[in-house]
Amino acid sequence: MPLMNLIITLVVVGVLLWLINSFIPMQHTMKKILNAVVIIVVIIWLLSAFGVLDSMSGMRIG
Repeated sequence: MPLMNLIITLVVVGVLLWLINSFIPMQHTMKKILNAVVIIVVIIWLLSAFGVLDSMSGMRIG
């Protein structure tokens, strides 16, 4: 995946998250949960995009 697509996607996700946090009234705890879920999903997506998760698929535990 080209670097420009990664940057554009991160900017779009950041702007959408900012818009949701700024203009949609929610409880503070719900905003925290939403932010945490979005950040975790973005981190997993980035790890997958850079191929880190692909190399870990062959590992077995136990």
